[in-house]
Amino acid sequence: MDIVSVDNRPESLVDELVAIWRASVEATHDFLTPDDIERIAAYVPSAIAAIASLVIARDDGEVPLGFAGVDEGKLEMLFIDPDHRGTGVGKALLGFAGDELDVKKVDVNEQNGQARGFYEHEGFVVVGRSETDEQGEPFPILHMELPESDA
Repeated sequence: MDIVSVDNRPESLVDELVAIWRASVEATHDFLTPDDIERIAAYVPSAIAAIASLVIARDDGEVPLGFAGVDEGKLEMLFIDPDHRGTGVGKALLGFAGDELDVKKVDVNEQNGQARGFYEHEGFVVVGRSETDEQGEPFPILHMELPESDA
């Protein structure tokens, strides 16, 4: 597995990453209805294409296993192909994002206990909460940061 930063984002790559996003969300976001997923999916391609820094974990055949998006020290997205969850892909992406892109913040859906547990295991702590997500949807968000001593 290798981790690469990607500036060139052809439609074919965005399509591959959207497929990973969908599979990951369907496997981990049990609080979302199928209609919620479809509504959110409408803006995922543009979010992937526009994120300031895009990082991809690839296997030896250069097939994406997961990806992360970072903007100004905040992890905006981290999604892993469900077949590769628990294999270190997420940890590797987060490590790269922290080391190379100075990530110190992340927002997590409150109902996604797996994600919260992952980030807490990696040293993040909850520093705040919002009733809705950035799109105004009724999905509470936990704001997490690395403590200064770990940053």
